[in-house]
Amino acid sequence: MSEHRSKPRHRKGRKALAIGFPLALTATGTLVYGSDLGVFGSGAREASAAASAPDWATATADGFASVNALGQNGTYGGRDGETVTVRTQAELEKYATAAEPYVIVVAGTIDMAPVGKEIKVASDKTIVGSGTAGQIVGGGFFLGTGVHNVIIRNLTIRDSYQGVWNDKEHDFDAIQMDGAHHVWIDHNDLRHMADGLIDVRKDSTNVTVSWNKLSDNNKTFGIGWTDNVTTDITVHHNWFRETEQRNPSTDNAAHAHLYNNYLEDAPGTDVTSAYGNYARGRTKMVLENSYFQGVRNPVTRDSTAALVQRGSVFTGTSGRNESGGGTAFDPKTYYAYTLDKAADVPSLLRSGTGPRGSIGTTPAATKAATTLTVAQDGSGQYRTVQAAVNAVPANNPDRVVIAVKPGTYRETVRIPSNKPHVTLQGTGSSRKDTVIVYGNASGTPKPDGSGTYGTAGSATVAVEADDFQARNLTISNDFDEKANQSLSGHQAVALRTAADKVFLDGVIVTGDQDTLLLDTASKDRLGRVRMTNSYVVGNVDFIFGRATAVIDRSVITLKKRWDGTSGGYVTAPSTPANRKGILIANSAVNGDVADRTFHLGRPWHAGGDASLDPQTTVRDTTLSAAIRSTPWSDMSGFSWKDDRFAEYRNTGPGAGPAGTDRPHLTDAQAADQEIGDWLGGWVPTAS
Repeated sequence: MSEHRSKPRHRKGRKALAIGFPLALTATGTLVYGSDLGVFGSGAREASAAASAPDWATATADGFASVNALGQNGTYGGRDGETVTVRTQAELEKYATAAEPYVIVVAGTIDMAPVGKEIKVASDKTIVGSGTAGQIVGGGFFLGTGVHNVIIRNLTIRDSYQGVWNDKEHDFDAIQMDGAHHVWIDHNDLRHMADGLIDVRKDSTNVTVSWNKLSDNNKTFGIGWTDNVTTDITVHHNWFRETEQRNPSTDNAAHAHLYNNYLEDAPGTDVTSAYGNYARGRTKMVLENSYFQGVRNPVTRDSTAALVQRGSVFTGTSGRNESGGGTAFDPKTYYAYTLDKAADVPSLLRSGTGPRGSIGTTPAATKAATTLTVAQDGSGQYRTVQAAVNAVPANNPDRVVIAVKPGTYRETVRIPSNKPHVTLQGTGSSRKDTVIVYGNASGTPKPDGSGTYGTAGSATVAVEADDFQARNLTISNDFDEKANQSLSGHQAVALRTAADKVFLDGVIVTGDQDTLLLDTASKDRLGRVRMTNSYVVGNVDFIFGRATAVIDRSVITLKKRWDGTSGGYVTAPSTPANRKGILIANSAVNGDVADRTFHLGRPWHAGGDASLDPQTTVRDTTLSAAIRSTPWSDMSGFSWKDDRFAEYRNTGPGAGPAGTDRPHLTDAQAADQEIGDWLGGWVPTAS
């Protein structure tokens, strides 16, 4: 920020952090960097392949499947390997059982022989239907002990039924796992099998089941069958229709999080529900915002289970509807998520579950991006990032991916306004492998003697072009405050954006004071920014500016000043009136700092401009004890109470009740402060 403020203080040493995406908390509640890779992950070994891969080929799981555990960092399937298309059982079995990672596209209907055949899937696989065409008929998949990192998406798996409704002779499942971990089952149509549609058995864990339609079955979805209390599972946005039992039945699950599911027992059919969600044994279950229609015994628990339910809708139900047995657990301790309103669930799931035409297919009209490679060792086209930027044609009409190989690039980078549609893509196995770093500060003299850089000019990476993207890399400003106490102006920006439609996904942006400047090209210009699956590190006003910015599913890490003291401000918005400011959602704010020493924000009226109306909203976010009980502060004679600062549904030791010094949004107000309200019709996608 350009105005003078007291000098920030921090220690030079950077404490390493490690976390999966979405968020996972350690036992102490501190979030740290992990080796997960954002959208592209370790499959981005060659950026030319990663950049051209469609979103569905690089998708990652949410929920418990996203949590780092058992040596696996999230669930990303076969994106490290080739994409192959199969049309026969032999082809499918060849690639599904291979030792190497694969993205396997099922391009038509495969009739399994013999009926009931379950292909034994090996680790590191994505099996995905091509649009609505991919079908497995008369069989399914089996994931055995130790199999991990598997995605099964967008398939119809059906019709192994042998004519006996309560069939005890034919264990023909759509998807069965015995001792597997890190599995994501998403957007499938599962129906009419001889036994279960999904069986998660024998200590299988870190499983997410999402956006599936499960129908026309008896023993639908079973979890457990073990004396051990091991399984961590997330079940969300699934439509159970005409399924009699196990919807799901959860036995001895350590953590079962069920939300936004739709259980429907339609009248006048041959199927009558026996029960809906069932917590058995020593299960700990949290059930949220689901919709139960016509279901008998919609929620059932054993006396030994802990079941917390909140926010669900029950219509035409009868029989047992139970909760209790303890507090269970807080899902946001493990990962971030957003609840849909229970009343919206039926319409949302009727239209949104099952295979999608956009998954498993590549639109013919999509033009492949141009890829420029950067490598310090000379193995790429350019040795510096700026040299690759310079090679992008002025006013380029199409996407250009600058693929940066692992290494530390000590340089400043500027993407000028006449070079839109640029992506900076790190190609290492971690976002920490590719680092762009420099150490200018506001008060650093320019080499030509023309003065100092100023805050905006100190940026390591400056983005002035619209439709910019960055992923799987670190952008840092390592200005050494301790060694430069004589300088006036310690603001040191790592990344400055002054453009519209900026998408930051799977990045680390780290510095001290003024780390991330989210600006616009001018006061009257819109500048929308979305950051996901990322980390921002700093201590004083380190997320600031006048952009309309969303920071979602990310970690905001507070750090001490150079002398070891704690204290600072997370945000300093300078939002123009009648525009959205900074929204932090579904994230976590923490760090190795003293309790009650950091404010969430203060209003920056740049240049004393009283017409500005700064805004920060922090919602659905976990706050550590570092956050002050009065989290907002005045700045330069301007009161935060005259601007727009609020919270909504935050959790953690740093959260607090609404009050005069801590405003909370009402539910009605919060409904107008969703991510979509910020982005105004722009839906960023990786490209």
